Amino acid sequence: MLIFFRKVRQKLIPGNSTAKYLGYALGEIVLVVIGILIALGINNWSEQRKSRVFEKEILVQIRENLRKDKDNLKNIIANANRAVQCSEKILALERGSPPPDSLKYWLGSIAQFDRFQPLTNAYEVLKSRGLDLLSDKELRFLMGTYYDDQAHIISNANEDLKQTFVEDWVPLMRQGVVEFKFKEYLILPDEQAFLASDKLRNILILNQSNYDGSIQYMGEGLQLINKVLEIVERELAKDEL
Repeated sequence: MLIFFRKVRQKLIPGNSTAKYLGYALGEIVLVVIGILIALGINNWSEQRKSRVFEKEILVQIRENLRKDKDNLKNIIANANRAVQCSEKILALERGSPPPDSLKYWLGSIAQFDRFQPLTNAYEVLKSRGLDLLSDKELRFLMGTYYDDQAHIISNANEDLKQTFVEDWVPLMRQGVVEFKFKEYLILPDEQAFLASDKLRNILILNQSNYDGSIQYMGEGLQLINKVLEIVERELAKDEL
């Protein structure tokens, strides 16, 4: 293109006067500037295209990570809700009444814990390259809120439940266990104790409170995940339009 412009310039110069040569030189400078601008424009377009390709690839990975986190949280919430319900059933039993056959299963649902470790590999790659590579500002904010804040809160809440299991249930089981299968059933020598002992009933009450708090944090985490996934799907759909 620049060669074509130069030929045109040469044809427009009929003589060899200094003024005309200066005009020609100025024209050459203008052509060089135009060439540089065109090259910069092509380079910027290329960089933007590379950034968009990376953004799309990382969003696909983050979407898969979030889907797995979502499934994991739903399972943990189900276990926690079952623990709360079983605690309520035991606490509702009348003192001194014969323990029901279901008591061992209720205790098995209560004397347990889950770990939550969010999948952050794709998000960490994005952070290393810069969150500003995400074109949607709301997505940057919500993603940071989930990974840098809410996920840690959920993990800590579940660690508290693990600590409760270690501090309250393990010592109790060390005193004597007839049979125990994690998350399924727990048979103690004196099941009647849960209907009569204030100490054991207090363990149930405190444990239930911890589960309630964990359920709340995980529910908030699920809402965040759903919102992030909604925006991610919207961003990925842009290239399909």
